[in-house]
Amino acid sequence: MQRNRKLYQPIEVESQDRYNLSMPNTKPVPVEFDELLAAEFDYIAQTAIQANEDRARVSSFYLIAVGSLVAAMFGTQLFDPNFFSRTINIMFSGLFILLTLLGTSTIMQLARLRAAWYESMLAMNQLKEYMMRENKSLVKAFRWKANSLPAKYKTKSVSYYQAVEVALISGLMFGAAVFFAQQAFFSIGLLHWIIAIALGGLTIYLQLFLYRQTIK
Repeated sequence: MQRNRKLYQPIEVESQDRYNLSMPNTKPVPVEFDELLAAEFDYIAQTAIQANEDRARVSSFYLIAVGSLVAAMFGTQLFDPNFFSRTINIMFSGLFILLTLLGTSTIMQLARLRAAWYESMLAMNQLKEYMMRENKSLVKAFRWKANSLPAKYKTKSVSYYQAVEVALISGLMFGAAVFFAQQAFFSIGLLHWIIAIALGGLTIYLQLFLYRQTIK
């Protein structure tokens, strides 16, 4: 019996070695974080560029719309007193009110595009801060950081100047709408001019206030 035990013992050991093999300790291939950060940085840059292009496109569309209407008006018998019947005055007043509403929409779009650009800059600076924490040598490479980012509402920005431009034209359009509406029912005097100018100026103020509130 002892002899049989000695004969079977190595077989049991061999069996244990065969079925109790250790699994290879292989780790998954790590993600290339540098490529991921580069792709994210490029995407954020593209969104910022798109916001700027859309901002220029929106303001240009409004200017073209206003210019087309004014050119069409001067192509008619604008200076003929007999041309401006009550119906024509009301029609012009409605068209100028429509351009005022279009200007209001343009102001809101400019504010949202400025906010979108600002969010892109925040995301870009967040990536920069992460890269600077990982690599201290990059601290001197970036001039634009989160603490140097301009305010979202800035009166000396291109976006604000475009908003002022649209607000001025929109105020002029509303003043013209009030003038033509008064001319349809009254004989125009100094008081009517004052009312039209005052309401046009109020429109400019309200649209710039709307820009500030929308951008926040």
